Amino acid sequence: MRANRWFTPWLLVLPALVWLVAFSLWPSINTVRLSFTNASPLGGVSRWVGLQNFQTLLADPQVWEALLNSVIYMAVCLPLLTVLPLLMAVLVQQKLPGIAFFRTAYYTPVIASAVVVGLIWNWILDDRGVINEMVQSLGIAQSSIPFLTDRWLLLFSAISLTVWKGLGYYMIIFLAALGNVGKELHEAAALDGAGSVRRFWSVTMPGVRGTLTLVGILVCVSALRVFSELYILTNGTGGPGGQDNSLVMLIQQYARGFTGNLGYASALSLLLFAVTLIPMLALARMNSKADR
Repeated sequence: MRANRWFTPWLLVLPALVWLVAFSLWPSINTVRLSFTNASPLGGVSRWVGLQNFQTLLADPQVWEALLNSVIYMAVCLPLLTVLPLLMAVLVQQKLPGIAFFRTAYYTPVIASAVVVGLIWNWILDDRGVINEMVQSLGIAQSSIPFLTDRWLLLFSAISLTVWKGLGYYMIIFLAALGNVGKELHEAAALDGAGSVRRFWSVTMPGVRGTLTLVGILVCVSALRVFSELYILTNGTGGPGGQDNSLVMLIQQYARGFTGNLGYASALSLLLFAVTLIPMLALARMNSKADR
């Protein structure tokens, strides 16, 4: 009987445990192992190369350029995808005429395919796209704006796409958090003479602080792992001269494309993990300090 009590809980979690080991733990361990080899996806005997991949990585200007792009991506997306969705959630929570339409409209980009959205934006931002046609017809610019060929315009076009597509997703998370903030707290603050802005800072913000940290972490991770937006807008080239590559695009290129170097791609993956870990730990620490 005691054996059954011990065995049954483990039996219930066994499928999830097997899934975790097979698709998360083992690939992670294998990535670390591959980073010290010159393994190739084409097969053959892989050779142990020690820290050579990491030395090459640190001396590769393309890696530092991709790292800069990823950090800029995160730095711009983090405030936009935390502040704007929170304000949108506060707005759609109000009982206003037609607010249900806006809830649906804000969330629609989230359920759209990333590939379809990327192709639409590619068409809009093209030299002969909607925006350039409009700008030139209004006389704002004499020639087309190089949204997809200029190094920085391309990067910020991709950031705009990420922000537009992610707003609705993070809005829903904040909307759920706002539902847990008691109405009686707002009513009590209103009776004390607090205005809407004061209630937002004194009642709403403390109630969603934990969710704000969670959203911040999710935004940092997704921004540093950006792939689809840049890949589609650059047609997989990484922009002019590969200057708009992200770390994930570099990993994909080395793993499958130009060199087929799985060892180097694995080393890049570990760099991406380390870079992603820094803002996650920083945000978690800030949240724990605020709770004290």
